Amino acid sequence: MGFFSSEMAEVGVRKQKINAYNILILFLLAPGSITYGYSAAIIATTLGQPSFSEYFGLATRSDANSIIGATGGLFFVGGVIGPLFLPWITDRFGRKWGVAISLTLNAISAAFMAGSTNIGEFIFFRFVAGASSFMLLGAIPLLMNEVVPSSMRGGLVELHAVFFILGFAIASWVGFGFSFWTSGGLNAWRPPLAIQAGWALLGLPALYWIPESPRLLCMKNREEEAQAILHKLHSDSADPEHEFAKAEFYQIQKQLHIDRTLGNSWGHLFRKPSYRKRVFLACGQTGLIQSSGDLVINNYGPTLYKYLGYGLVKQLLYPSAWLTFTLGMSVLCMPLIDRVPRNKMVAIGLWGCMSTLIVEAALVANFVPSDNENALRAAVAMLFVFQVFDTAFLNGPEWAYLGEMFPTHIRAKGYCLAMSMLALVNIVYTQAAPVAFANAGWKYYLLFILLPFFGGIIVWVWYPDTRFLPLEEIAAMFGDQDEVAIYQAEIELDRTTHTIVEDHHGKGVTTVVENRQSSV
Repeated sequence: MGFFSSEMAEVGVRKQKINAYNILILFLLAPGSITYGYSAAIIATTLGQPSFSEYFGLATRSDANSIIGATGGLFFVGGVIGPLFLPWITDRFGRKWGVAISLTLNAISAAFMAGSTNIGEFIFFRFVAGASSFMLLGAIPLLMNEVVPSSMRGGLVELHAVFFILGFAIASWVGFGFSFWTSGGLNAWRPPLAIQAGWALLGLPALYWIPESPRLLCMKNREEEAQAILHKLHSDSADPEHEFAKAEFYQIQKQLHIDRTLGNSWGHLFRKPSYRKRVFLACGQTGLIQSSGDLVINNYGPTLYKYLGYGLVKQLLYPSAWLTFTLGMSVLCMPLIDRVPRNKMVAIGLWGCMSTLIVEAALVANFVPSDNENALRAAVAMLFVFQVFDTAFLNGPEWAYLGEMFPTHIRAKGYCLAMSMLALVNIVYTQAAPVAFANAGWKYYLLFILLPFFGGIIVWVWYPDTRFLPLEEIAAMFGDQDEVAIYQAEIELDRTTHTIVEDHHGKGVTTVVENRQSSV
């Protein structure tokens, strides 16, 4: 590894700090993350509204179960298709445009669902909501990954998960609140769906204050804009000469000089072995995380509440409390994410979920249904314990990990393939769940015990830890030795034509200054 690149990366990790501008960007993106969570979760309370069933006549229709299944299934079908179009937007027009178009489509879908007069219209725009929601699920962390300090990337990008879990919780509490609204008549189901559009519309004007990705700007030969944004991202009173901004700009330029010589089409992602490895690892990660059993917990939770004899109010209250607990775990895990190797954190999460489901399966197999209230309460408690591992160890590192697996020129495509995989796995499990629960009951848990067991071994042994590493070192992990050799040659060439200034102003910061010319 070239001396200069390694030293500069080491210094960057040691000295980088977060500033108010970084925090502002992350919170301005929050409505977009909330939009995804709210869109995904609001359908559960909508289907539970008696006014919804009565308005569309579901109680008397012979195909009612198929219609209810379609509202969930087509949301995820949209989630498979939508992200595949996102890279064309984000690579051609910018990361911000990817967020903007996704928010716009989501607001439109919410408005039409809230105003639906027939079930076909509702189902079609539920499909659009799924496409736009999963586009947001990819577009927001894609932008976050490219504007936050690398030394704190995992914890900061986790804010995306914090806010979309907040969206889940808000949707659940909104549904709980509207369950008491009896004067709404047949239209009582509409306001919660209209609120979905409100989150999307709140996120659109916030984009005005959010910068474009400096890496994307450099890809488009807009270097001056990229430098100005980097100066703001790395603004620090202890660094008045913007050494960190200059150093990062230099690294971006060198990496893009190589990237421009490489293919970035969809075909290249599967033809080139190192890119194919990245795709398989990224899609494998999202598939394994979705196989943790989270969907099983969501399906069996309401059943446990019924066996405990809880009325409708408590049946709605407990999922809301569960999601609020999940939100708290998501916040608490932020400082942990960058302290544990990415692969080991995911593996521990998979094994933790597996262990929880073993206990849950034993309790359900022996005491559901029964009059043993203590056993049933223990089964409910395990739903909360499960979230410690699922939220902190799986959802926590997932979004930064995916971004770190891909270089800039294929990051959007790789990230979005992983999002499509996430939606596809959801389709498989949610469509199989009703039949599996009806015929196999608690034995369906066994699938989600075996998959995390073997998945944890795979992730621990074969997945790399990508924390803090500069792009050329990550490239080496995935087999891009040729690119690494070119990068090192570029650095060595620069060493002969540049003066490397160390410990500038006594700060221990390495910068590059053009020999007898202006600084880079």
